[in-house]
Amino acid sequence: MQDIEIMKIAERAPLRTIRWQDIAKKTANPARDLARLEERGGLTRIAKGVFVAPPNGADGRNWKVPLDAGGLALATARFGQRKVALMGVGAARFWGAIPRAIGTTVIAIPVAGRPPVTLATGGTVHFIQRDLTKLKTVLERTPLGDGLVTTPVQTLYDLLAKPGTGDAVSAVGEAAKNLRAQVGWQDLEKIVDEAQRVPVAVRATLNEMKRRA
Repeated sequence: MQDIEIMKIAERAPLRTIRWQDIAKKTANPARDLARLEERGGLTRIAKGVFVAPPNGADGRNWKVPLDAGGLALATARFGQRKVALMGVGAARFWGAIPRAIGTTVIAIPVAGRPPVTLATGGTVHFIQRDLTKLKTVLERTPLGDGLVTTPVQTLYDLLAKPGTGDAVSAVGEAAKNLRAQVGWQDLEKIVDEAQRVPVAVRATLNEMKRRA
């Protein structure tokens, strides 16, 4: 299989990401072909058997995938397009509520029990089982293409409800404070009304937002 054909498949794939299974029917040795393209800078490996086509003609030997986009790409390759979402501290970074790199991100996926993955290009991706139909998400543009991200208010709720998710507790307080400036108490109250059990921290934040309104 010619390299140019593999590159076309990668560039058309969701979030420009493929696994060897995606070309298995078109080449006798997909692992070898992908490794060759990695060596030549056509692809960047982000995890075992998972490769990204760098955007804008970048050389994969020098280009580094952004952590949050890379986490979304990895999860999309494993679970399917629109079946995963950037959430927690990852979504907070996307919305500018954490204005610095923290080396960790969180992705909502449809199954449980998946361990964290350290990307080959750096940073740790934490996978959390969530029902995406019960999350408020929006389709947003990432450096690799379109992906789902929890809304600012959903992100605020999640950070308050489970601040330890993603092993970035030190950044959660700052993120929650910055997200509160982006949402109204009415939006948070809608999520609270739909929740079966509301954590104390969420209820306290909602009450404080109401008092300051």
